[in-house]
Amino acid sequence: MEITQILVNVAGLALIAAIVWYFWLYRKEGVQVAEVAGVQEVPITVKGGYDPDVIVVRRGKPVRLLFQRQESSLCSEMVVFDTIHRSAKLPEGETVAIEFTPEEPGEIPFQCQMGMLRGKVVVR
Repeated sequence: MEITQILVNVAGLALIAAIVWYFWLYRKEGVQVAEVAGVQEVPITVKGGYDPDVIVVRRGKPVRLLFQRQESSLCSEMVVFDTIHRSAKLPEGETVAIEFTPEEPGEIPFQCQMGMLRGKVVVR
């Protein structure tokens, strides 16, 4: 084996390791939600994804997620919460609120209607 082949193989393995870490091993901490007038409220920007995309809330307290879409992509025009049977159309430039009260600890995933943009609410 020549030195060039070894370097290419090492670079390829490093790239594979970086991809595996980024897509399967990296875990975000999540954003702790502040309570305002008895409601856990967090603004979420929709632009190429959800920011923040991991939101940590307390169970038994009302949650208000304020989605603001800042792009014209067709994928991001709707947000869907399958597990709590909620969805909302997100007009560009407007803020849309989704409200619910989580009773059980766990995760409540949300996504665009195509499943390309994803996020989750972690209930503790």
